[in-house]
Amino acid sequence: MAYMKPMILFHNFFGHLSTINHHKYQVMKNCFRVGLYKQGLLHDLSKYSPTEFIPGVKYFQGNRSPNNAQREAEGCSTAWLHHKGRNKHHFEYWIDYGIREEDGLMGMRMPTKYVVEMFVDRMCASKNYLKEKHKDSSSLEYYEERKDNYLIHPESRRLLEELLKMLAENGEDKTLQYIKKKILV
Repeated sequence: MAYMKPMILFHNFFGHLSTINHHKYQVMKNCFRVGLYKQGLLHDLSKYSPTEFIPGVKYFQGNRSPNNAQREAEGCSTAWLHHKGRNKHHFEYWIDYGIREEDGLMGMRMPTKYVVEMFVDRMCASKNYLKEKHKDSSSLEYYEERKDNYLIHPESRRLLEELLKMLAENGEDKTLQYIKKKILV
């Protein structure tokens, strides 16, 4: 069975690279559709860094984020800690201490363009991992299952939820047109 390890490594390397490339392309295409050209080009470039890419290969499964597998195996995901600290479209990037000591950690208001990129990221990640099981409501369902654990600014939360609900009810094309014509004006 020793010969299996290189084959698994080969499979994981190209599987992870393919997943990243596909996701990045989907996000870029949809960011371009709403006018976020720079964000579309720069989205998730840190995933190609050794800090994120190597654990991604090691924990690649194809149907979920390797960050979850790394977290389960090692107690935390060093790839995720690196990623969220470099990518402003993650609400976790915007967590800081409040002005008053008693406020503790809180979500800071995200610029609208990053909330939109977060929405696009979630929509495309859902498609990437669910494949043929994906439906327009998948991103909202995923969010709803976890939202009580999210430390996100109320305004950023409202916009994200509005867009996820619109996607579930009206589909991708109408939601992206709404973003372009009403949100990013």
